[in-house]
Amino acid sequence: MAVIAVTRERRSGETRVAAVPETVKKLIGAGFTVVVETGAGTAASYPDADYEAAGATLAKTAKDVLAKADILFKVRGPEADELAVLKPGTIVVATLNPYQDKATLDGLAKAGATAFAMEFVPRITRAQVMDVLSSQANLAGYRAVIEGAEAYGKAMPMMMTAAGTVAAAKVFIMGVGVAGLQAIATARRLGAVVTATDVRPATKEQVESLGAKFLAVEDEEFRNAQTVGGYAKEMSAEYQAKQAELISSHIAKQDMVITTALIPGHPAPRLVNAAQVASMKPGSVIVDLAIEQGGNVEGAKLGEVAVTRNGVKILGIPNLPGRIAADASALYARNLFAFSGLFLDKEGQFAPDYEDEILKAALVTQGGAVVHPNLKG
Repeated sequence: MAVIAVTRERRSGETRVAAVPETVKKLIGAGFTVVVETGAGTAASYPDADYEAAGATLAKTAKDVLAKADILFKVRGPEADELAVLKPGTIVVATLNPYQDKATLDGLAKAGATAFAMEFVPRITRAQVMDVLSSQANLAGYRAVIEGAEAYGKAMPMMMTAAGTVAAAKVFIMGVGVAGLQAIATARRLGAVVTATDVRPATKEQVESLGAKFLAVEDEEFRNAQTVGGYAKEMSAEYQAKQAELISSHIAKQDMVITTALIPGHPAPRLVNAAQVASMKPGSVIVDLAIEQGGNVEGAKLGEVAVTRNGVKILGIPNLPGRIAADASALYARNLFAFSGLFLDKEGQFAPDYEDEILKAALVTQGGAVVHPNLKG
């Protein structure tokens, strides 16, 4: 049966792992053989002994792990030492950051890998269990509020004490996708007064269902601002100006702003400018979830906490799911386990059907070339 390899993540700061003991056991039950590199799960609190107990074989180096691998599971794209020992035709499944990380795609093509970018899994009903963007964004939205609350330095809920009342924090969520909705829910659980905005009209009801107040310029462009795939469209300069005017006065009153807006294949849209940052009170916090794609906030710096002259903290923390590595790995591993089922035929034999709509949509390199239509040229 096909051999699935799981190697240690080599990208700086990446703490997650692509398979956990739970999914290793399920993969073996489905007929796969699983080989795991020693220490692959350590940073996510999954010791080698747990992988062995689940039925995996441990190997000390990437070369040993990949020697007989038919499939490689990764969180991030493989590095040079892994690409160098990949057998031509090896199936690689990972989040490949395909629009930004051209070097990894070229490396995969040169290695002859058949690579799938999990970001390209289509948003259809049968693929929901494989949706890594949603599973990881959910945790990112939660963690953004936790990081923001730690940096804020004041209480989040209203507290009534004999010494007086502590006012509840005011939290504004910009961008109400999966991450934004979880951020709303988390901030509400912590007792904050929450408002939110998004360019997609369908989100208004979702925001209000979580007990937050919705804020947006609700004109004709707003009513048509959602793609068929459920993503936000990039808005016109005119709309952005009107929206900025509406939210500028709102931002000035907030204790915390969390921005989550991303558009696949494009730099993150600018949601908060320097003037809006300057209008906030000293000690206020902004958390920019889009920092790895350029950021939504003027002045945000990747991997840093930028403190403005007026004492506003802008958190540019990358890889927020990696700060909850155990849970993030478990969810991601379940996504990959579901995806692996597409490599099996009805009899349970290893026979990938590359005409399957999910595999076809996610395929980025094959036969020595980059093959995805959105990535050519």
